Amino acid sequence: MADYKTISEISEGWYKDKGSKFTAFAHHIKSEEEAKTVLDKYKTEHPNARHHCYAYRLDPKGEKFRAYDDGEPGGTAGKPILNQLLSNELTNIIVVVVRYSGGVKLGVSGLINAYKQATSEAIKESNIIEKDICNYFEVNFNYDQMPLVMKWTKQQPILIINQDFNLNCKLEIEIKVNNSEAVINACPRLIEPKLLYTI
Repeated sequence: MADYKTISEISEGWYKDKGSKFTAFAHHIKSEEEAKTVLDKYKTEHPNARHHCYAYRLDPKGEKFRAYDDGEPGGTAGKPILNQLLSNELTNIIVVVVRYSGGVKLGVSGLINAYKQATSEAIKESNIIEKDICNYFEVNFNYDQMPLVMKWTKQQPILIINQDFNLNCKLEIEIKVNNSEAVINACPRLIEPKLLYTI
């Protein structure tokens, strides 16, 4: 049984009410820094939008979270977005909802419904996956060590997330927590994987 649910790729959802358009963007994230990067992306892409509201949850149990109304009446934007993440039991996710105002006030209940529906549509369009808690390591090595390192990654339950074989060879790898000790112990000599984070 997997430890938590998240999404694997970007998805979008839309909702319109009285001329106001709400577009929700859902992203998989691993950190608060990634959440900020996603938010900045949509602020840059939609500079004329009235509001850029969001909510995110992090960590396998979703214990780290934030909801932000960005000028909307308190509790009418960030909280409805967050509640959709909670009701769908999703974590390691941010949803940013960009609002273009139609000039007609929606009222508190109208705003709550709009942010809820836009987020719900983005989640419906997403690819929800179940994940085990994993350790993520950075592995640095010399070019002449590559055959040994690549043999190790193929023989062990390792998922390569990123790789860079330019001047200095580097891998970012994912290993399930309950396999990590045995996999690291099987690592080639002189290679010392650095733990980046656990999620």
